[in-house]
Amino acid sequence: MHLEVFLAYIKHEKRYSDHTVISYRNDLEQLYQYLQQASDINHISEASHFHLRSWMANMVEAGQSTRTINRKLSALRSYCKFLMKRGLLQKDPTLKIQTPKIAKRLPVFVAQPDIAKLFTEIEFAEGYEGLRDRTVLELLYNTGMRRAELINLKDHDVDIARRTIKVLGKGNKERLLPVSEHLAQNLRYYLEEKRKAHGPGWFLVTDKGEQMYAQMAYRIVTKFIGMVSTIEKKSPHVLRHSFATHLTNNGAELNAVKELLGHASLAATQVYTHNNIEQLKDIYKNSHPKA
Repeated sequence: MHLEVFLAYIKHEKRYSDHTVISYRNDLEQLYQYLQQASDINHISEASHFHLRSWMANMVEAGQSTRTINRKLSALRSYCKFLMKRGLLQKDPTLKIQTPKIAKRLPVFVAQPDIAKLFTEIEFAEGYEGLRDRTVLELLYNTGMRRAELINLKDHDVDIARRTIKVLGKGNKERLLPVSEHLAQNLRYYLEEKRKAHGPGWFLVTDKGEQMYAQMAYRIVTKFIGMVSTIEKKSPHVLRHSFATHLTNNGAELNAVKELLGHASLAATQVYTHNNIEQLKDIYKNSHPKA
């Protein structure tokens, strides 16, 4: 089946993450299910842009968000492009499909006073478990790394002497992240305790010594952010947003933030200037006599 060949291509040649490959599979299988049920179509080569518009309308009626629809459409475009290049599709039905516009959403972040509470007032469990949970939070907030980058860290990626961490980001791109002296000391202590309990290997592990998995990292972050903040959304990515927002608010140069985050373009980083604008509005409102 062409779908399986495409999924193998994005996994092994394009080096997409397992999470992305699973998302693409689900999105395309859902499309095929809709086309088969609605129009008795079994392959994308039989579909026209009218069928795809009907599929999109069906998702809107089902309450799917514009962002979700765009993600599914992006998966389909990549699939069709793959088939076209290999002569498996004569005409791309997505060419006449317009991408729905997404309203810009400002990134959700934890306020700096709440971050301070997280690391000064919250009590973590005794032993390796509490040390690991704190390390997860410290790494996400102090480096801005992604969840996938976090859980794939190995001991040798963390260079305590040089105070750097090597992460493998999107597109299999490596980057070095600087570490403060304080965090380096904490990581040294964590590494010593982790090796005593579970030996070398993965940097962050479960209580059984196995590699930390994505949902576990999510649960840790959700639990502890909930103790210090009332924000609705709580996830590892929120700490990444907090890292970038706090840097820009405190005067960090945007290109430097871009490199730390591993963004491909500056456009993706510019969203973090939002809070600077809000601060300027407050200063103007409180200081200008005509405000």
